[in-house]
Amino acid sequence: MELRYLSAGESHGPALAAIIEGLPSGLFLDLEYINEQLLRRQGGFGRGGRMAIEKDTVRILSGVRFGRTLGSPLALLIENKDWENWEKVMSSSEADEKFGAERSVKSPRPGHADLAGGIKYQHRDLRNVLERASARETAVRVAAGSVAALLLNHFGIEVGGFVVSIGEHRISERQCCGGLDIQAIKKLISSSALNCPDKEAEGQMVEEIKRADLDGDTLGGVFEVRAEGVPPGLGSHVHWDRRLDGRLAGALMSVPGIKGVEIGLGFEASFLPGSCVHDPIMPGEEKRRWSRPTNRAGGIEGGISNGEPLVLRAAMKPIPTLKKPLSSIDLASGEERQAAAERSDICAVPAASVVGEAVVAWEVARSFLEKFAGDSMPELSAAFQNYQEMVVRYIGEENAES
Repeated sequence: MELRYLSAGESHGPALAAIIEGLPSGLFLDLEYINEQLLRRQGGFGRGGRMAIEKDTVRILSGVRFGRTLGSPLALLIENKDWENWEKVMSSSEADEKFGAERSVKSPRPGHADLAGGIKYQHRDLRNVLERASARETAVRVAAGSVAALLLNHFGIEVGGFVVSIGEHRISERQCCGGLDIQAIKKLISSSALNCPDKEAEGQMVEEIKRADLDGDTLGGVFEVRAEGVPPGLGSHVHWDRRLDGRLAGALMSVPGIKGVEIGLGFEASFLPGSCVHDPIMPGEEKRRWSRPTNRAGGIEGGISNGEPLVLRAAMKPIPTLKKPLSSIDLASGEERQAAAERSDICAVPAASVVGEAVVAWEVARSFLEKFAGDSMPELSAAFQNYQEMVVRYIGEENAES
């Protein structure tokens, strides 16, 4: 069965919800871990006033008994604490429609889904668009991705995300490109206000965010996500829609505000000769008979994981809701006016790195369950163990004997 989920909910509605299908039975769901990831998503210097209201925690409505999955659909709920202030404005009752005028949006914000969504769905009040287009929806993506991460952790696969740059400031080459594993990076960012492993660069980023705030402006940046322990063979070169790199890039591009994704060397590879781009294959140790001195491919070749860590980066644009709004138009008259203003962040790159971590975990878990199909954790573990043994035998004399 394919791992998939469907989410629902509006930014100022009563709750966000997700139904996950395809999880094997017997997976232990650590609620504390999931809630920790939700808390991480809400953190970061430069976040707006909404974060002082919401304290996200997840409720499990179905699919789990005594802490372990049943194999049936898993239903998750995250209540919006701000709902009490919006109950009439976001009411589902026709009788409350008059209250909608209090918070109606008639002037689309450049950079948002307001205008395009309004045209597509023929909404005259653009709140009908922005409530679902809001990045608030990513809270439930983090919850779903955290479930996927718990599955991956059971098999020794760990995913971590961190901030590479904000505005003009970037972390040092050492933290960015090598030398540190995910555990070391997670230790460095555990006390960071920006999910950044470089303290000196973080200080510069904080000052730039402060300046942007004073100017009524916003900032974007780049975050990196790594996945270690990923076995070779996830994804496929056979069909375009099963390529792991395509799935991962698509998942990251679906995060609000993301305008570019690269894997491994990414865009830099286009400026270099092939000898400086591709990773040599060399003899390895007994349990793994090949090695790579470099990982410029970012752990994926031909749409398939090659056994090296997955390395992906995503570029996030500055948040388009500004304290000093850009020019827009009035939908009713067509005349020029300032864009609508909503409560917003100055910089959400640290939060996006947590969301990016979650969506990468989800896609890796999807591919993992396709490769090692099983309705229960014991069945899944047996399939994974058998495959690991086959990988060891693939190169060398033991392969000839098989």
